[in-house]
Amino acid sequence: MSFWEHLDVLRGVLIKIAVVVLLVAVGLFVAMPWLFDNVILAPCKGDFVLYRFFAYVTRHASFLPQFVTGDFHVELINIELASQFFIHMSTSFWMAFVLCFPIVIYLLWSFVSPGLYENEKRGARRSFVFGNLMFFLGVAVGYFIVFPITLRFLANYHVSEMVPNQISLSSYIDTFLMLILVMGLIFELPLVAWLLGRIGLLKRDFFKRYRRHAIVILLIIAAVITPTGDPFTLMVVFLPIYLLYELSALLVKPTVTESAPLEE
Repeated sequence: MSFWEHLDVLRGVLIKIAVVVLLVAVGLFVAMPWLFDNVILAPCKGDFVLYRFFAYVTRHASFLPQFVTGDFHVELINIELASQFFIHMSTSFWMAFVLCFPIVIYLLWSFVSPGLYENEKRGARRSFVFGNLMFFLGVAVGYFIVFPITLRFLANYHVSEMVPNQISLSSYIDTFLMLILVMGLIFELPLVAWLLGRIGLLKRDFFKRYRRHAIVILLIIAAVITPTGDPFTLMVVFLPIYLLYELSALLVKPTVTESAPLEE
């Protein structure tokens, strides 16, 4: 195939991706009022599953600060005339893209795969399944852990008691989508490490050599995400990220050191 023929095939793939995402976005647009009430805005309520879990743990561990859920509630406001309509549309699109992520990758794979050897295709199939599982696991961690903890801290933080928090809907949605998508991408790090190891750019010794540095950096990242000072919530965020580091190390082949035989 010529260059222009390849472009024509790629255009067809991109059109298929756009159609799939658009159809799912239309369905989500219709269901969005229910999704907002029961999914997107669920962390705004004190009975969210993570808050109830924290309350249960702290209630049975006297050495931890008591986690209160009943009085927590975040009221959102809208300050722009057309903001709710555009948020309705944009949220439908971004959620459709997240849900269609495996289909998008598969369609792009269908464009690339004819130029690969059979052994390369086998490796790509494994990475496709693993990458999708890790992406959705990261999205789940972002929704159930990272975003609720961040929301609870920021909603209750005051630089002064004279300045009450009035959180806008657009600010809430921007933070919600950003953290969830970022966590989905962060959970792709083991796949990236595996690919870099396959092509010889990364060895397992790297993870062993810089493990202490990684622990400090990951603790700082977890502290930024959860600046509450509570060691329990800090570890809740730190442990999944650190496990990603160790998983990445396991997926990278170790350096094989061959010693020369001794001559008598």
